[in-house]
Amino acid sequence: QVQLVESGGGLVQAGGSLRLSCATSGIIFGIYRMAWYRQAPGKQRELVAAITSGGSTNYADSVKGRFIISRDNANNTLYLQMNSLKPEDTAVYYCNKQPAFLYWGQGTQVAVSS
Repeated sequence: QVQLVESGGGLVQAGGSLRLSCATSGIIFGIYRMAWYRQAPGKQRELVAAITSGGSTNYADSVKGRFIISRDNANNTLYLQMNSLKPEDTAVYYCNKQPAFLYWGQGTQVAVSS
């Protein structure tokens, strides 16, 4: 049974930082391309960053240079370091593989105040 448990969100001022974590179970984490997605109020879910099993990364243009995705294959955990946060980064953040499983975790809320 797939489980994706996101944590680390919160309320932060613009320019601040947060580190998100995603604990996974029920999947062979190390073989998958993993990703962070986000969904802002009234908008569709979008891809933020992805990382291959070998560690190659790619980012949405809106977060490039500010966010860093990483993974710990030994502990089946995905991370997102978010720096220089902006109000437009406010959203619920989810982890999943890319392409995504049908199952989604509960996400973690990130709110950035101006």
